[in-house]
Amino acid sequence: MKKILNIVLGVILAITAALLIYALVSPHPEVATEFDPSVNLNLIWCYFLVVFAVLTAIFCAVFGMIQNPAGIKGTIISLALIIVIIGIAYFVASGHDIQIPDLAEGGFFDRGETVLTDTSILVTYVALVAAFLTAIGTEIYGAFK
Repeated sequence: MKKILNIVLGVILAITAALLIYALVSPHPEVATEFDPSVNLNLIWCYFLVVFAVLTAIFCAVFGMIQNPAGIKGTIISLALIIVIIGIAYFVASGHDIQIPDLAEGGFFDRGETVLTDTSILVTYVALVAAFLTAIGTEIYGAFK
């Protein structure tokens, strides 16, 4: 199983590197509002990676609960923590008066779109900090073990 996961990770990394190189070397339009195929392809790939990560996390959580029913308590606590983080990010985002310019149509995006975008950004920041701290903590724990 670990060998298969390493192969999948390598393929995903190779595709990501190829798309990054494609976005860097391809010609871009002069006007920012014009269609850019390299950026579009990279956005689609990022959406795929996010969906793949969410589905993988859900599958691993369900598979872990089936393997170890005693771990259901930890799963429920983790789910509650995620809901709390998203809720706090939503309330913080709804309190901001941010206006995001709509370059394609002119003017600004609606309030709902702005709050959703700001919530997503805040949740991403929390997830990145949590991943960084977890990686550092795991390495420190492994060094002393």
